[in-house]
Amino acid sequence: MQIFFELLALLLLTRVFGEAMARVGQPASVGEILAGVLLAVAIVWVGPAVPFLAQMGSSTALDTVAHAGIFLLVLLAGIEMEPSQIAKSSKAAFWIALGGMVLPLAGGFALAWLFLPDSDLRPVQSLLAGVALSISAVPATVKVFDDLGLLHSKVGEYVISAAVFDDVIGLFLLAILLSVIETGNAPDLLAFLLLLGKVSVFFGITILLGAHVYPRVSRGMKTMQAAAAEFSALAVVALAYGLLAELLGMHWILGAFMAGLYFERSRVGVRAYAEIRLICATLAKGLLGPLFFAYIGLKVDLGAVTQAPVFLFLVVAVAFLGKVVGAGVPARLTGLSKRDATAVGVGMSARGAVELVVLGIAYEKGVFAAQAGQDSAAGNLFSSLILMGVITTVLAPILLRRLLKPQVS
Repeated sequence: MQIFFELLALLLLTRVFGEAMARVGQPASVGEILAGVLLAVAIVWVGPAVPFLAQMGSSTALDTVAHAGIFLLVLLAGIEMEPSQIAKSSKAAFWIALGGMVLPLAGGFALAWLFLPDSDLRPVQSLLAGVALSISAVPATVKVFDDLGLLHSKVGEYVISAAVFDDVIGLFLLAILLSVIETGNAPDLLAFLLLLGKVSVFFGITILLGAHVYPRVSRGMKTMQAAAAEFSALAVVALAYGLLAELLGMHWILGAFMAGLYFERSRVGVRAYAEIRLICATLAKGLLGPLFFAYIGLKVDLGAVTQAPVFLFLVVAVAFLGKVVGAGVPARLTGLSKRDATAVGVGMSARGAVELVVLGIAYEKGVFAAQAGQDSAAGNLFSSLILMGVITTVLAPILLRRLLKPQVS
């Protein structure tokens, strides 16, 4: 029963706030996140008096629904992209991703090291801050560009392709972080080579199946002439790819993206492509996508705003400017105009699900545990990193609309 109240409250608020943002010329995703933030504030103020509201912030069922939203958003992004587009943008996207990770990583580490008190956890907490600031979220980025109608623009292709590279590079950073958390030492060369081999195996298998096996399966499905069966088949492939990614030590969202990427018109047919794209878009944009963004807003703890405002401001500034400069400069060197290059940097600044996954793992490992003499520094770091993800995800679509206004209807 609890989950029905949670879904009802979130869907009503996301619809109202999303529509309100659309009426003032902003993407609906901004309103959906703000709806979650409003609920987070309500949980603190009136939660004890409203039982179902008090439980919403830690709801495991809602967490599952949010992950379903991530799954569909990434699957839809793969469906709407084409392998040729990724290949065409891959060289530039790699350098955009690399630049957009190195600068925030270094800035986040330095900032945390400067502000955090000396303790045994200080090195790993600083590294965590750098990793959190360096990540771009594919689901958040996809939703922003889709809301703006720019998913297939040159800027959109660069940003989505770079965000995919960003996730792969982020896997190496996460591996380093987990090694430091568990052993106190960075992984050795052999561990790095093993991880690189796993990444190569994953992409080798998914590309081979997508290019050669997928079309044969789709031809067999055509005889059934049932969109439901075709959607189920695509979901099975996406889940299998996600499982493969997890078994190889990567994040499952890469599996969902790769499953959608090879679901092309030329491979599965115009009818099947149109029907499945409509089903995914309807579920992602009308139900699960808004719930995912509201879920991000729900994770906000506004305590850092009053307890460590200077640190929060600097975290957001380093996170945002690090992406704008780190990703924008390589984009400019590829030949994009100043405006479009800046838009690439802004688009890469949106965080969300991946950052929350990293922070959740670190939280479970005790990285944010308070130590003697630390007072609330660890808690403020956690809250600041969550707020940074929300603030940058809200800022990205607002600034993109201003930057790309002539291209947006």
